[in-house]
Amino acid sequence: MLKQFFWMCSGADTDILKNSSKAEQTKFAGIGGTVFFTAVMAFIATSYALYTVFDSYVTAIIFGLVWGLLIFNLDRFIVSTIKKQDNKWKEVLQATPRIILAVIIAIVISKPLEMKIFEKEVNQVLLTQKNDLTLANKNQIANQFSPEITAYQTEIEQLKQEIITKEDETNALYNTYISEAEGTAGTKLLGKGPVYKEKREKHDAALAELQQLKTDNKLKISEKESQILALTNQQKEQVITTQPIIDGFDGLMARINALNELPWLPSFFIFLLFLAIETSPIFSKLIAPKGEYDFKIQDIENAVKTWVSQKEQQRSNVLNTDIILNEKIYNDLSEEEELYNYKKQKAREILQFQADAFYKSQKNTVG
Repeated sequence: MLKQFFWMCSGADTDILKNSSKAEQTKFAGIGGTVFFTAVMAFIATSYALYTVFDSYVTAIIFGLVWGLLIFNLDRFIVSTIKKQDNKWKEVLQATPRIILAVIIAIVISKPLEMKIFEKEVNQVLLTQKNDLTLANKNQIANQFSPEITAYQTEIEQLKQEIITKEDETNALYNTYISEAEGTAGTKLLGKGPVYKEKREKHDAALAELQQLKTDNKLKISEKESQILALTNQQKEQVITTQPIIDGFDGLMARINALNELPWLPSFFIFLLFLAIETSPIFSKLIAPKGEYDFKIQDIENAVKTWVSQKEQQRSNVLNTDIILNEKIYNDLSEEEELYNYKKQKAREILQFQADAFYKSQKNTVG
């Protein structure tokens, strides 16, 4: 039962194989087994690849099964269409498109399995890439908010500097009127005279302005610090919102790119393994000499070809005979007087009918 199943997988005629030698049966069972297990590997590889995309076992298994059946059908078609010929170069030329197709299938099958085999290494590369993306994302978001935050901070520094400048001015006025009272500057008269009073009034006015400036600038600074805090919270919120996108950066394309970051030699050997598996049925049929099965198939094809050639020859002879007979019959009919008179009468009737129709048309036109 299992042997017949593998025969079916090889695309061979099971009725012919049943009457063939054990060696032929074993050869085609091996070819069919290779085709079957290649399809199984394609199913596993595709299911894993699609699971990384959809995160669903059911979806991955369904589409993986469809893909496995497709690969099975393609491999079976490739193997079954390669036929043994007397000329090896013709066989190679015949198999070249099928070998190219087998290489493409091997690439498609091997790549997801490589990702699974090197999953830990791929995850490490993805982690590094995610960290880089996280830092880049924070810098990009910071660049969006930095100009506004910097502008507010500059304005706060300016407001603080106004207070400091006013304090220095007020302190200078204080020192001036104190020096005037002590007689160490100004009029250099000891005591609180008119000049002292004038300078004291200037200081008191400056002090009042300083207090008012401190009150006004404090409110302005508080508002701008609130705006800076709001922008900072908005920046943090945007970082938190975009982080899940970076955390989800482990899809199929990301894993393929991460796999390409690893050393190429191990992946190349895995690809060669699947390429050998995929092309082994083709090369086994090319290398192997003609066997009993091939001769039987050739005999059947030759029999059909002969039968078709006979049918074509028979149809050609029937056609030629019919042409000769028709030519002779019409030649004989052309010499019969009765047929001549009958056709002459019908021709006269047609001409009369045409003349009457033309007369009526002209009459209607003239009016």
